Amino acid sequence: MQATAYTYDAGTRSGQVLLDDGTPVSFDAAAFDAGGLRLLRPGQRVRIEVEGSGDSLRITLVTLQTL
Repeated sequence: MQATAYTYDAGTRSGQVLLDDGTPVSFDAAAFDAGGLRLLRPGQRVRIEVEGSGDSLRITLVTLQTL
């Protein structure tokens, strides 16, 4: 699934992405670390993997979207 980086806190390695419908979804340090990233800037397109649905949607991986 694709999304856009919305917020990122380098101290906690957590933040939020916006799904293509505008829904914000938070990610934690474990999801950020799983993608192997070192930095994330708001506005970057990312690929995410998720578990659950609706209010229990949880991001398990965040990485940069490549073409």
